[in-house]
Amino acid sequence: MGNRVIDHRVAAVLQAGIVVAFLILWELGGRSGFLDPFFYSMPSRIIATIAYWARQGVLAVDLLTTVYEMLLGFALGTGGGIVLGYFLATVPILDAVFTPFMVLFNATPRLVLVPLFILWFGIGLASKVVLSAVIVIFPVLFATYSGIKEVDPDLIAKARVLGARPVDITWHVLIPSALSWVFSGLRVSVGFALIGAVVGEYLGANRGLGYRIAFSQAMFDATGVFAGLIVLLAVVWVIDSLVKNLEQRLSVWKPASSRVQGS
Repeated sequence: MGNRVIDHRVAAVLQAGIVVAFLILWELGGRSGFLDPFFYSMPSRIIATIAYWARQGVLAVDLLTTVYEMLLGFALGTGGGIVLGYFLATVPILDAVFTPFMVLFNATPRLVLVPLFILWFGIGLASKVVLSAVIVIFPVLFATYSGIKEVDPDLIAKARVLGARPVDITWHVLIPSALSWVFSGLRVSVGFALIGAVVGEYLGANRGLGYRIAFSQAMFDATGVFAGLIVLLAVVWVIDSLVKNLEQRLSVWKPASSRVQGS
């Protein structure tokens, strides 16, 4: 246990060191003229822009708008993916008939559907939420499907011998066994949900981080573009940390070595 904690701390220090070194080199490159600040900006300018947005109040509005759209899309896509993955994995006829369709839909570039979603749902909240949900649903679906399919059949048979009902098998065998797979899909989907919300805002919106980035691009403001991207990265990092923490709390029944490998 002690060595594992030290390893995580060392990794965190190294990660912070890499980020700091990169920012220092970027700043020096801009100040020395090696990097043109017009195209590449500088960390000091980016921080100043984020601080200016915060003072003006636009950062809070854009951030809350994007996070709200993202979380709604993430929740809808996650719920739909888990339910569909469960039924496809446990009902053979549904698996045989619909799984090929799911594979085809998954291969369709969802971003090309953005104009249709904007046409159908407008430039408001609905189009961003639907896009995020559509992007999220497939990673979660296939993660859930694979996790349930990988459950040891002998474990299910033994549970039935002990008198477990189908609902007991679902809650006490299938779901716990597939939990790591599901959370792997969730952690991937966090970024996808944000992509859906931001791309929707980028192509049609009057607020949100995607709108702020598109506006900065239209003004040839590289600093504003980088500032928006930095805020987006911070959002993903926070939500991914929350999902990872939730996974660890729900996986306390697993051996410690399994939890570490899964994380």
